[in-house]
Amino acid sequence: MRYRKSVAVGILCILPTTSSCGSDDDTGGRASGLPAYPVTPEVMVDSPVFKRAKREGKIVIGSKDDQPFLASVDANGDRSGFDIEVARMVAADLGFSADQIEFRTVRSDSREEAIARGDVDLYVGTYTMNAERMKKVDFAGPYHLAGADLLVRMTEMQIDGPQALKGKKVCSVSGSTPLQEIRKPNYGAIAVELQSYPECVRQLLDEKVDAVTTDDAILMGYAAQHLLKIRVVGAPFTKEPYGIGMKKGDRALRDAVNDALEVHRDNGDIEEAFLATLGRSGSSYGTPPPLQRYP
Repeated sequence: MRYRKSVAVGILCILPTTSSCGSDDDTGGRASGLPAYPVTPEVMVDSPVFKRAKREGKIVIGSKDDQPFLASVDANGDRSGFDIEVARMVAADLGFSADQIEFRTVRSDSREEAIARGDVDLYVGTYTMNAERMKKVDFAGPYHLAGADLLVRMTEMQIDGPQALKGKKVCSVSGSTPLQEIRKPNYGAIAVELQSYPECVRQLLDEKVDAVTTDDAILMGYAAQHLLKIRVVGAPFTKEPYGIGMKKGDRALRDAVNDALEVHRDNGDIEEAFLATLGRSGSSYGTPPPLQRYP
């Protein structure tokens, strides 16, 4: 079953447009309603990455820091959001407590390199699993299914889907699958490539671009952050299964992370974390797609 998104974010909260709905997940401190993740003792995984992490007493997890309700950082440096919760629950099953996680911000166009160099042990950050990326990294998951959509100004009525983008300036981020998608000739869009989605959103608000494209899960957070100014069109045109990236060939670690995701999906932790974080942006939860366990 697909996740279905509600675009009527404005009815969920009434806040100034410079802040976001459900401030618990954006301003540090864990949001109310989140589950606890007991740390599994004496975990053994026949993985070089895991063994090094255990020796050092910490696991390094790459993520984003600018995606409301998914992964954001407050003024105190505290991280919160749905992806952050997924990272915490997996780390706990691998034997690492929350204070043994070192989060590192890694941009979309640097993820594969960061994993290959060993800069991060895992990457949890709206990371679409696809065949091209699987040539460079391994994935556990998916734990969520998103889809590319469009963010437009509230007054924009002509853009009602990707078929209406001919000649329109559409912003997305370097290294993202939506940027690759929107550059396809059949859309006729003028792609504008920037380094971050907040930059794209600012250009949209300043009327320098006509739309922003990325995964609907990400766009919903920005729409909630700028109520009555921008909105999600609500016409997804790709499938973006989110997975957890790790070093290529580390099957033992991949199996262990998949096992953790399966446990937390079955016991309801993933749904509970979703509802307390990303769900507050207007997204609604559906059954996650099956895990892709491959040789």
